[in-house]
Amino acid sequence: MPLDCTPTFYEENAETYANRPRSLPKQRLDTFLAGLAPGAAILELGCGGGQDSAYMLSQGFDVMPTDGSAELARQAEMLIGRPVRVMLFQELDADSAFDGVWAQASLLHVPRPELSDIFARIRRALRTGGIIHATFKAGDAEGHDGFGRYYNYPSAEWLSELLTNGGWGNIAISESDGGGYDGKPTRWLTVNAER
Repeated sequence: MPLDCTPTFYEENAETYANRPRSLPKQRLDTFLAGLAPGAAILELGCGGGQDSAYMLSQGFDVMPTDGSAELARQAEMLIGRPVRVMLFQELDADSAFDGVWAQASLLHVPRPELSDIFARIRRALRTGGIIHATFKAGDAEGHDGFGRYYNYPSAEWLSELLTNGGWGNIAISESDGGGYDGKPTRWLTVNAER
């Protein structure tokens, strides 16, 4: 199995990655935010350059942006003008602290064997009735992209089973075509579920 270069990639390319032309997933953000009360507490996992957090903050929500890369966190702080917590998903240890978790194109880097534990941590961090939004690159088997970044590449069925077994409710998984940082056509899975 190739060496996982995911953390190194984001540390070494943080400025380029954070400032790349990227269209805000506004429709997804608005749909997610519509499911929350005004001013609700949101945890963003893997905030990257901070654009999504900046948008949620501009809409009046109480957002805690986090990223596993110290360099990316620094880039996001420059954009949003507030601290970004450097935290790996495995370090999430909150209990009923958030109304929503936004994980746009971040949990797709979690090794498959660790994903159920990460979802359990997220579920514990949410209040009852809290919601999660997460996106994944679809596939049949884990692997690496041309930059050496690890992806879990799940199928909708695989994810659905994982979430059902993890006690999540109102699970909805949709598929769409798009792209990614590598410029290649990508099949995306969008997951929404409720604690």
